[in-house]
Amino acid sequence: MAISDLQSEQYKSLLDVIDRLRLTGVTHYVDLPQIVVCGDQSAGKSSVLEAISGLRFPTRDTLCTRFATEVVLRRDVVTDAKVSVIPGYDRNEEESEQLAAFKYNVDIADPSLSGVIDEAKVIMGLSDTKNFSNDILRVELQGPQQPHLTLVDLPGLYRAGNKEQSAGESRVVRKLVRSYMKKPRSIILAVVSAKVDFALQEVTTYSQELDPEGSRTLGLITKPDTLSRDSEGEAAYIAMAQNKDVVFELGWHVLKNRSFETRDVSTLTRDAQEVDFFNSGAWRSLDPSTVGIRSLVPRLSNILKRQILQNLPDLYHDILSGIEECELRLKQLGDPRTTLQEQRHYLRHVSWRLSALLKAAIDGVYSDSFFGRANSTDGQKKRLRAVIQNSLEDLSERMRTRGHTKDIVDEDATKPGRSWRDTWVSRSEYLESVKSLIRDSRGTELPGTFNPSIIGELFRDQCRPWPNLLKETHDSIVRSVLWTVKTILETIATEDTVDALFAVVACDIDRLGENARSRMNELLQPHLEGHPITYNHYLISNVQKAQSDRRRRGIENALARYFKAPQPEWEVTATDKSRLVDMVQEQEEVDMVQYASQLAVDYMQAYYKVAMKTCVDDFSMHAVEGSLIRGLQSIFDADKVERLTDAEVANLAADKDTIASDRSRNLEKLERLRGAIRELDGFGIKHTRMQRLSAGPVIGDANPGSSSAKGPDDSHSETSGRWVQDTGPMLSPLRTPIVVAELAQQPETDYSWGLGSKKSKRSKRFAANFESV
Repeated sequence: MAISDLQSEQYKSLLDVIDRLRLTGVTHYVDLPQIVVCGDQSAGKSSVLEAISGLRFPTRDTLCTRFATEVVLRRDVVTDAKVSVIPGYDRNEEESEQLAAFKYNVDIADPSLSGVIDEAKVIMGLSDTKNFSNDILRVELQGPQQPHLTLVDLPGLYRAGNKEQSAGESRVVRKLVRSYMKKPRSIILAVVSAKVDFALQEVTTYSQELDPEGSRTLGLITKPDTLSRDSEGEAAYIAMAQNKDVVFELGWHVLKNRSFETRDVSTLTRDAQEVDFFNSGAWRSLDPSTVGIRSLVPRLSNILKRQILQNLPDLYHDILSGIEECELRLKQLGDPRTTLQEQRHYLRHVSWRLSALLKAAIDGVYSDSFFGRANSTDGQKKRLRAVIQNSLEDLSERMRTRGHTKDIVDEDATKPGRSWRDTWVSRSEYLESVKSLIRDSRGTELPGTFNPSIIGELFRDQCRPWPNLLKETHDSIVRSVLWTVKTILETIATEDTVDALFAVVACDIDRLGENARSRMNELLQPHLEGHPITYNHYLISNVQKAQSDRRRRGIENALARYFKAPQPEWEVTATDKSRLVDMVQEQEEVDMVQYASQLAVDYMQAYYKVAMKTCVDDFSMHAVEGSLIRGLQSIFDADKVERLTDAEVANLAADKDTIASDRSRNLEKLERLRGAIRELDGFGIKHTRMQRLSAGPVIGDANPGSSSAKGPDDSHSETSGRWVQDTGPMLSPLRTPIVVAELAQQPETDYSWGLGSKKSKRSKRFAANFESV
């Protein structure tokens, strides 16, 4: 088999793969490389397609095709024609089956689409109320003279309506055409009639808008014979054909259409007349590879081939990404839950996972992947035991610094920095208020003593901030528990059931939270209402230490006055012992009420320290741990699931209509995408970690003779012979020595079409790899 035949068969297989992908309906999810034929209604699109395929298209300017037509051309020794309909993405299963069953017999001797269009409208259900369809009419032609090419013909653009096509339909046509043109993998074959001012043809506006760099647009000028010879209009269109006016990287092409008078001539006659036209007049100045049907067909074939090769790696990646997204979504949606048995099974699974993860969070065992990284925000919040421990430590610190109503500070002490409120009070000032309280509360006690209830009254006033501090911690921990449980449910349950399940468990958490709040209030009640009780020996130790420290400071002050210098500057000298003793003795308190006040405050402060630590410990053990945390693992255990009624089970776990539809859509999408991957894998695309670059030819740009044109020697100077790392899909090439030798002797024909400037390295390697076959 000759090398050209090998290349032709390989390219045919490549096109067939893309066509089969299109037949699977994958185009709704990923864009496929394709050539879309666009133009105004009178631009001559039908004549272009007829010249390419030999198939007669309806040519009435006032006839608006209401759907896209896919023309599949393949070279084969057997001549055959098939017509079918590809159902649109918006069709249900029944409609899709009806459309897929549509068949139409085409006369191979004189193939025409005139009757096909009318029957397709009927099967698609088009009428006055339904103007356009997302279905695609597929026409397959094979024969010895056909090229390997696939085109998508779009309805012609028009502005003004008439009795057959309204202005409203015009807007629908524009929307349909633009939707195809804006796809980044679509090559735009922009058909422009030389009979009409270029600026008035909408397709040129859309091309420049949707492909601003012109990297994927090939301009096609039709009806050049309607221009007056040597006129300004002819010169303008010739300049355009030379890519000097509106510049497209793929360049321009010129085609002579059949006229009304020559509409019935044979294809051979039509082609001969075209050759004569471009060999005369000013059109002779154009490069032969940019005029006529004989060069247009291979030019389009090469453009489509290169577009497929450039985009196939990314297409493969997009399909894989789509599969991953579907699988993730289906995992989120879960298995179907239509029967009561399936629903109970689902709830048992949720119960088991919820209990297991909650136990791990409470026990501080964070090995499950649910907990994530400890240094992340969510990872920290999910570690419930750590959150509780930190919250209680924070409470202990806030009780120490903010738990008292007043900071009682000695006169010689530095005023503490307290930004949240001014609680500072001097000890002398506070003692005056205590003296007043002692006088107002006198009983039968002797002078120098005080009513025991004084300590309780002073303490209750001092610990007034405790309830708010404990409540803040309680509420914070309950919020953390709710957040953790909600996050667990969002991880293990389907999204449609999370809210209902959380509503159930949140009720139990709220109940546990109320139990903890009640227990907290019980623990606070003795401190806020009862009299002080403790048998902790630290009480007396703290009182004695406070009195000892105060006496020591008094003596130090007396000595400082005696030596008339601060302590570090004291020197041992001869002293007046009697005077020194008198000064020290002055520190003894002789005011009975003052002494009683001092003692009451010392006892209150000593008791406060003991009671504060007891309160924090009791709150942590009995309210938080005993009443809240210990009950969490049973909020949705297996026993609770078994006790649910059938109605409750259905309400919690039954598939919602939207979820069932979502699952069905994703299953369908997954099936189509997996089918697409099988097609690509069957063609020989695979993932590889290391691929040697080939040195296949690269064809130059659309402007023959320009400085930017590249030859085969230029294209691989940077990569030839190197090994490169690549994780993208590659073709499995046929690299026998015979094939390589024949390739070297048979360079590919240059049809002078541009490659575009935006190609990924992966695409370049992929194309080079394929072309070396």
